[in-house]
Amino acid sequence: MKKVLFAASECVPFIKTGGLADVAGSLPKYFNAEKYDVRVMLPKYLCISEEYREEMEYVTHFYMFYNGRNRYVGILRLVRDGVTFYFIDNEEYFSGSMPYSDHLYDLEKFGFFSKACLAVLPSIDFRPDIIHCHDWHTGLIPVYLKTQFAADEFYAGIKTIITIHNLRFQGNYNIDKVKEMTGLPDYLFTSDKLEAYRDANYLKGGLVYADYITTVSETYTEEIKTPFYGEKLDGLLWARSNSLKGILNGLDYDEWNPETDEYIASKFSVKTFRNGKKKNKLALQRELGLNQDAGTMMIGIISRLTDQKGFDLIQRVMEELVAEGIQFVILGTGEWKYEELFKSFAGRFPGQVSTNIFYSNALSHRIYASCDAFLMPSLFEPCGLSQLMSLRYGTLPIVRETGGLKDTVIPYNQFDNTGTGFSFTNYNAHEMLDTVRRAKELFENNKRRWNLMCERAMKCDYSWDASARKYEELYDQL
Repeated sequence: MKKVLFAASECVPFIKTGGLADVAGSLPKYFNAEKYDVRVMLPKYLCISEEYREEMEYVTHFYMFYNGRNRYVGILRLVRDGVTFYFIDNEEYFSGSMPYSDHLYDLEKFGFFSKACLAVLPSIDFRPDIIHCHDWHTGLIPVYLKTQFAADEFYAGIKTIITIHNLRFQGNYNIDKVKEMTGLPDYLFTSDKLEAYRDANYLKGGLVYADYITTVSETYTEEIKTPFYGEKLDGLLWARSNSLKGILNGLDYDEWNPETDEYIASKFSVKTFRNGKKKNKLALQRELGLNQDAGTMMIGIISRLTDQKGFDLIQRVMEELVAEGIQFVILGTGEWKYEELFKSFAGRFPGQVSTNIFYSNALSHRIYASCDAFLMPSLFEPCGLSQLMSLRYGTLPIVRETGGLKDTVIPYNQFDNTGTGFSFTNYNAHEMLDTVRRAKELFENNKRRWNLMCERAMKCDYSWDASARKYEELYDQL
């Protein structure tokens, strides 16, 4: 049996701030349990809900030298859905009210976490064949494995994979400070190893030392080898092209299922979505104080409110879209200017725009089930899960053709009546405006074609099964 350890900074259902948590928590359940023993390691944050912390059982503890002194490393275990999760305990590093905080402090604690992930393995009697690292937070695991842990026979032959979920976040800081914290030797801080533009870079260390690199969609894999998307690491990623592969993220089809969803007003299937979506739409309009009219086009937006997600485009044309009678439901938090923008629209157009500056899992389910279309005009999008959720609920995505959005949304073709959504190519507000107008025109004037597209969208299969098979092939290859 092949043994695999996932190492990640977040993981559903314990702690989540983004899509990385969905991958770390959902993917392990989908491997063939007869051939792969996949376990997950993450920090034991104090902000994990008490319900889960009470389920954890103490395994052991020891002390590990890090950043100038011996530090406590506790290990706890919890088994859920047949998957074993290990939690690294150190209250000095993981007791904050959020998983991430000050950048320097995050660098110190995830350097500690990376070293601890390796140090605990003999104590839990689990020697993985492969350690699968996720993003910069675990970038030092391949580095430690091939340097400080290399002399220990226990670690010989362990392979590493690092998955890039978002290349923009790399974990970089002053070389002397990182050297002092991590205890890594001087020779690692050169331009062919951990140094990048005069700083130490955790992610770069992982990309140099890992045996294989994956990203979360095929298109993103190609994009990050170009200067525009490569975040100054495009040269390195070109150099590692032979060990670089895109494997699309999936969706937990048990959780996101309109036929069984407890959060929505009316459950529906591919056969009953016409009536089901109408009931959900009217219920959501009632709940949010919007004008109740099933014939009004309703567009959903669930996102971090940042430039990366294309909100500068929405800002430029929102006035025109609202003037054309489209209803908007916005859910999320982010940059102050966008929070204020959407609040002002909700104030000016109370029956037409609902702005919800918080995150609610239950409300997100209702938005996916109720809206007619879902807007994602991202500047870049490594994979994206929102478009997969909207497809699952027959809510047609309107997206920019980048990363995983390009790989998962088939653009509507009016000539042969194909497609599962609408897309535009250039990062341009008026191109986006034209695409939304095309969608609105079809919604209002050709209901039959619109419904056929909803049907095709709901029949798409972006469950984790396909992704798990591709990861299994990669593990076997390594």
